[in-house]
Amino acid sequence: MLRAWRRAAAVVALAALAFTVLALRAWDTDTMLRAAQAQGPQAVAGVKALQGVLASLNGADENAKLAAINQFFNRRIVYGSDMEVWGQLDYWASPIEMLNKGRGDCEDYVIGKYYSLLVAGVPMSKMRLVYVRATIGGPGGEVVAHMVLAYYSAPGAEPLVLDNLIGEIRPAQRRPDLAPVFSFNGEGLWQGVGEQRAGDPAGRLSRWREVMEKAHAEGFQ
Repeated sequence: MLRAWRRAAAVVALAALAFTVLALRAWDTDTMLRAAQAQGPQAVAGVKALQGVLASLNGADENAKLAAINQFFNRRIVYGSDMEVWGQLDYWASPIEMLNKGRGDCEDYVIGKYYSLLVAGVPMSKMRLVYVRATIGGPGGEVVAHMVLAYYSAPGAEPLVLDNLIGEIRPAQRRPDLAPVFSFNGEGLWQGVGEQRAGDPAGRLSRWREVMEKAHAEGFQ
């Protein structure tokens, strides 16, 4: 299983120019605040708290950024199913929508962390949103569909897993309860977490396309 996680590291590097452009447009404080104000006071409080964390990470290394953003969302957001929070079977919330509710499911945690880390300067190519089969309750336990965020520090590196089920960021080999199914980010879609692309995520995943549009409108990336 670790080999499968590692294969994704082959696509970690971004072109320097592309990253420079991303960094220049990733942080739009005013747009974030306006988007939060349109949703309500809880969204404003959440965005201000998030912006405070992001500002504190200026100049920090990527491990510090991972830890701070992972902790922020795991502590601030209470888990709730889409039916409980949105009255729908499947809804992918933007970061500010989630902060406004104060609740979200696994996809929402991952989306919030992914976009916040982009804003903090972590390259898109180092991150994958990964659908997994998660075994709950140890070997022989219930297997459920779940999503986590995987971070690859460099080509060939073992990925770190950011999860709402387990607050500690752990390397993939210490998450035998997770079996990757497919992964994606803003650049591509992959079967499992390998290096062979399986298509355009925006074209194949309509909810991902919708949430990308919402997040961009909110000032992320």
